[in-house]
Amino acid sequence: MPANLKISFATFESAKFAVEHWHYSKSMPSAKSVKFGVWESGKFKGVVIFSLGANRHIADPYGLKQEEVCELTRIAMQSHETPVSRIVAISLKLLKKSNPGLKLVISYADLDRGHEGKIYQAGGWLFEKICAKDRGIIVKGRLRHRRTLNSIYNTSSIEFIRKKLDPNAKKVVGCGKMKYLMPLDKQTRIKVVKLTSPCPKNVIKQEAEVCV
Repeated sequence: MPANLKISFATFESAKFAVEHWHYSKSMPSAKSVKFGVWESGKFKGVVIFSLGANRHIADPYGLKQEEVCELTRIAMQSHETPVSRIVAISLKLLKKSNPGLKLVISYADLDRGHEGKIYQAGGWLFEKICAKDRGIIVKGRLRHRRTLNSIYNTSSIEFIRKKLDPNAKKVVGCGKMKYLMPLDKQTRIKVVKLTSPCPKNVIKQEAEVCV
């Protein structure tokens, strides 16, 4: 028997609980976000979080404005019955209704975490490309993301890092992330579809062989 599904706005506290317990990152997005809670038969099952893109150029490739694009940044769920693709589809409808100026949602499937984006493929998202193979720099034994280094030192140059912070600093290259697009109207779909590609199969195995 299918569960009695409810999706509605979630509090910061409930979203934080879900992310810390059921998402591999264990951390909330730092950017302004919209949080949808998921309940089955009255029991809280998790959250879907959409955030403003931290990259100020996120909208440029699509001919859109910064405020017209956001990211699906977290899907944090405990055991549940409803397919995640359906949960995301309903969340997208609620997002569009509550934010009529939005035109495009972007999401990434992290190959280094074993994710290919099956839920996006099932939900009709458009595959754009594999990107972000540069995972950051190991500084004094700790992996630091370039975004973090840029915010602190105004640069993430490996030369600067080795000269000023750690002479043994190393770049970390992974398998990358599969980038998916969900246009929220027909006009935006026309704009972005020319940038998309057929979604490749068995990417994790292929990329793992390259990244060894």
